[in-house]
Amino acid sequence: MKLVLIGPPASGKGTLARFICEDFNLPHISTGEIFRENIKKGTELGKTVKPYLDKAELVPDEITMQVVKERISKDDCKDGYVLDGFPRNKTQAELFEPMAKMDAAIHLNVDLKEIEGRILGRKTCSVCEKIYNTRYYDSDTCECGGKLYTREDDDIETIRRRFAQYETETVPIISHYKNILKTFSGGSTPQDTYEPIKVYIKEILTLDK
Repeated sequence: MKLVLIGPPASGKGTLARFICEDFNLPHISTGEIFRENIKKGTELGKTVKPYLDKAELVPDEITMQVVKERISKDDCKDGYVLDGFPRNKTQAELFEPMAKMDAAIHLNVDLKEIEGRILGRKTCSVCEKIYNTRYYDSDTCECGGKLYTREDDDIETIRRRFAQYETETVPIISHYKNILKTFSGGSTPQDTYEPIKVYIKEILTLDK
């Protein structure tokens, strides 16, 4: 199954992707994680995308498209994958169309007030990159043992700018995937949000058999 997740920043796409990938044995493809990993390693790609991520701006389409094209060509993607954070705009969606036929698109609907609460309480593991929220996790240490930190761009001005950017750039792709898209509320806890989505994915897989 090839699945794309659509939602504003901090809507829970990353956590949802991990749940789906664990339950359905699919690789998780997050362009954000790929970019951050390359920045950490000091690769040429990392050096190229770092200025954009530092300013909370979108990485140019041509760079993102090449990264995704290379990733989905790997052996672990032959039976499907979950796209998280890609495509981010209609141009990317249209350019990606010839590369892969998606089976389903899941749209997480979360309002700005909830997004603000999540991001202002968000902490990221310095080792495995797992994201926690202080509303649900009261510790400075990740389950893997890594130290949790607050990202520099997790401030109210950046949140509102990124949300406005999402509405301008990313919301239009909802219509692009309208024939395979289903919207779910992302305003609950991660597990409660995931349960109806898990049922939906099972229904799709059953129909495909």
